[in-house]
Amino acid sequence: MKLTNFLSKYALYFILLALIVFFSAMSDHFFTPQNAITITRQVAITGIIAVGMTMVILTGGIDLSVGSTLAVSAATAAWLMRAGIHPVLATLVALLLGLVFGLINGFFINKISLPTLITTLGMMTALRGVAMLITDGRGLGVQIGGYRVIGQGNVGFIPVPVIIMVAVFVIGYILLEKTKFGRYVYGLGDNVEATRLSGVNVKKVSYAVYAFSGLASALAGIVFLSRLMSAQPTAGTGYELEVITAVVLGGVSIMGGEGKISLVVIGVLIMGVLENGMIHMNVPPFYQWIVRGSVLLLAVSYSKLMEKRRNAALTQGVVQK
Repeated sequence: MKLTNFLSKYALYFILLALIVFFSAMSDHFFTPQNAITITRQVAITGIIAVGMTMVILTGGIDLSVGSTLAVSAATAAWLMRAGIHPVLATLVALLLGLVFGLINGFFINKISLPTLITTLGMMTALRGVAMLITDGRGLGVQIGGYRVIGQGNVGFIPVPVIIMVAVFVIGYILLEKTKFGRYVYGLGDNVEATRLSGVNVKKVSYAVYAFSGLASALAGIVFLSRLMSAQPTAGTGYELEVITAVVLGGVSIMGGEGKISLVVIGVLIMGVLENGMIHMNVPPFYQWIVRGSVLLLAVSYSKLMEKRRNAALTQGVVQK
């Protein structure tokens, strides 16, 4: 029993280690310091979005609009800079837009009582159209040299996007683990009615969660823009599924109310190592999609299995009493 608990507690670490060992054996170029830095730079955008997604899923919701929010934010910042607006102001406007998009999600979910899946799916589609309109269906290049530091720069040997990702994770950890707001977030996912009856303004918490998700997605859009120095209308396509996979793989229950943001970091790294390793092995893109989809199904299945076990344990405890 102790061995089972030990394996369950550290399963994610074993999976990450196993993937590193496997891909190192399959490719001479995988296990190198340079590739390790490349992986962390690649997962930075996913990791930033994952913090907001973690909060959303903990409340029992979902946000499918994160990829489109990234695209619109990047396109807006690029368009404003090309129009002569100062890069700092253009960036702030793009970040504000992301927050507003999150609040719009919150409005439809809390005021109109639409399901989170339908609301964010609609926003995902609408915002993708907005990104197409802003860019006129083509890339918008940015020629401001200093702007590339955000996505391409380093502090010592550490990529700036990684520093940004770590900072966002620290903020998410503090909010979820050290504040009343975090307890309210877990409460919404565990039992929304009990949380409401305890005096918590559940709608206010929901608004805040979706606003944070939108803001995090917009920040990821800025990093994306800086990395490519170009805003693409298709930027962020498919990111929602990759982020959800990383979050659920990190142990956050898809039903809400259960999970730790500290383990989401491991989920993000697992997805990054998996993607990078498949590229080093020259796995065709369509096979990569099959693997990613399979990982999502396995992660959600595991989440549901753990949920059933917890419920069974609680039921057994009640019966014994």
